[in-house]
Amino acid sequence: QVQLVESGGGLVQPGGSLRLSCAASGSIFSIDTMLWYRQAPGKERELVALIISGGSTNYADSVKGRFTISRDNAKNTVYLQMNSLKPEDTAVYYCKADGVLYYTDIYYQKKKYESDYWGQGTQVTVSS
Repeated sequence: QVQLVESGGGLVQPGGSLRLSCAASGSIFSIDTMLWYRQAPGKERELVALIISGGSTNYADSVKGRFTISRDNAKNTVYLQMNSLKPEDTAVYYCKADGVLYYTDIYYQKKKYESDYWGQGTQVTVSS
């Protein structure tokens, strides 16, 4: 089993910064892609940023130049550094892992490859 746990959300004033973290746990061998999504009240969930195992990144136009996604493969952790925050960045932020290769037995001999693991979400509120 694989679990994702986000942390780092909170209340911040416009123009401020926050750093979100998402740690994946379980008998993980590797993770291909780690992503951050967000969902504001009354809106659909949208992709914010993604990073693949080799380090390539992609961002939504609305956050380019302000947000930076990074990952620590040794810790199976992804980060989202958010600067110059705006009220419209207010949302619940979710991390997702795709292409997770993990061990299914206690002898670390059998692996399984799955996608679509989600964290529980962390609230980010940008308000004065």
